[in-house]
Amino acid sequence: MASLDPIALSQELIRHESVTPDKGDALDHLASVLEGLGFNCEKLVFEEEGHAPVPNLYARLGSEEPNFCFAGHTDVVPVGASDHWSVNPFAAEVKDGQLYGRGASDMKSAIAAFVVATERFLEKVGDGRKGSISFLITGDEEGDAVNGTKKVLDWMRDRDEKIDMCLVGEPTNPTEMGQMIKIGRRGSLHGIITVHGIQGHVAYPHVAKNPIPDLVKLLATLEAPLDKGNDRFQPSNLEIVNIDVGNESHNVIPAEAKARFNVRFNNEYTPEALQSELTRRMGCAGVDYDITWWLSGDSFLTPAGPLSDAVQDAAKERLGVEPELSTTGGTSDARFIKDMCPVVEFGLVGATMHKIDEHVAVADIQALTDIYEGVLTRLLGE
Repeated sequence: MASLDPIALSQELIRHESVTPDKGDALDHLASVLEGLGFNCEKLVFEEEGHAPVPNLYARLGSEEPNFCFAGHTDVVPVGASDHWSVNPFAAEVKDGQLYGRGASDMKSAIAAFVVATERFLEKVGDGRKGSISFLITGDEEGDAVNGTKKVLDWMRDRDEKIDMCLVGEPTNPTEMGQMIKIGRRGSLHGIITVHGIQGHVAYPHVAKNPIPDLVKLLATLEAPLDKGNDRFQPSNLEIVNIDVGNESHNVIPAEAKARFNVRFNNEYTPEALQSELTRRMGCAGVDYDITWWLSGDSFLTPAGPLSDAVQDAAKERLGVEPELSTTGGTSDARFIKDMCPVVEFGLVGATMHKIDEHVAVADIQALTDIYEGVLTRLLGE
């Protein structure tokens, strides 16, 4: 008889204050629950100079193929001004049918649904399960993502450990359950432009050089649309997110001017082609500048197939609606997992994630648990 409850387990996980990066308490609790279900759990702590050490969890039940993986994260963003919350952000209170707490939506409740769905599935199929079930849970998705999922996947490759298909539990539904399954994501490319000038007094501009007009010329070249999108992706989009001249004086021409931008790009571009296009555009300004590029993830698309079909069918059976197959939104750790296997994302409603009074409906957590169990039945049941 199944003994775990998805609401109670969600509350237990939320009560571990695992602000990025998770120090390990939430992961340790999760591991103890999975071990009780027969999983072999590996706690993996990775370090890299300049970044905090991060604990991660890889757990597997069985050794047969295919290996179906639930993936997600126990770290959460900071609560912000805690006195603005109507509840203790880590008390995990249920009020009027809503579970409140940091991580309720993104994404501790989905992890609880993973676990309880797995317990129910195992009880139902007994020894009739096909393949293996695994969990890849990081403590560093909301942060640098340097010592998290990416390094777990490297560790797996070194051990010839393979995932055949993966479901990430990010909150994919904008306002109500059953709206969206993510089958891909746009890539994310960052650029930092620096224009050097010569500092001087504003009354003597002939012996100085103001870098700001040149920076404005460069940024103007980036305004034109990059593409029109396609049948699976919305258009690529560039946003200037910061301009900084480091100057608080009213009578000094600054020595340099910097700007940062981010491009969310679709599969019309490779990262290299996108850099080349932006470099070409900025070259039209006739300005000397330096630029540093940082790629946080490439665009990807998981073609519709058995994995997305299983999630779509299970959601439709439970909710009575067929989720859209979408590529909208930001990045997630699916951008790393897609290099190993087909990956899709489906979770809770994300309307309050990262906000004050983050919350999700208790009924939605229960529905998500049923959907995840349905996915396991379709993919690993006899």
